[in-house]
Amino acid sequence: MKRLGILLLICGLLTGCGYHFRPTGEPVGIEIESLAIPIFKSASVEKGFEADFTKVLREEFASHSQVPLVAEEKARFLLTGRVYDIWTDPVSYSYQEQTTRGHTSIYEETNRRRLRLRVDVSLVERDTGRVVWHEKALETRMSYPLSTDPLQNRYEEQQALERIARRLAKRIYMMTMERF
Repeated sequence: MKRLGILLLICGLLTGCGYHFRPTGEPVGIEIESLAIPIFKSASVEKGFEADFTKVLREEFASHSQVPLVAEEKARFLLTGRVYDIWTDPVSYSYQEQTTRGHTSIYEETNRRRLRLRVDVSLVERDTGRVVWHEKALETRMSYPLSTDPLQNRYEEQQALERIARRLAKRIYMMTMERF
């Protein structure tokens, strides 16, 4: 009798807390029958990133959700956004000493930079224009090493941009699908 009482108490607590099981890949708190992710707009000087970012975002939804991605005119919901800014800041330096004609100079050399990206993202019901959620100035950052080779530096920056895109895509996916 005591075991049955404890079991009923646990069942009551679990059903009353608001948590429930749902199939993986389906949104919480909203029914999204279809979704379009148009190419993000960009005010950034980093040309072409908006298409790369949109591709990564679409891949995130296609690989993790059961929501069909469709053309914009057929979608019930639109996930739209704008890349506001991409910029870098120096993170760490090394000091170099150089002597020329008996005069010694010490100068700083940047050996690591931080890449930062800021986007504005919204989930909108296409027919009504109702904004389901909007996140202004969603930002993330990633650092990368620098060398004396400009091609290597450009490669490292591109890799950092790709990692940032993947990180933001995961956050946007969670904001859309895992809402409470």
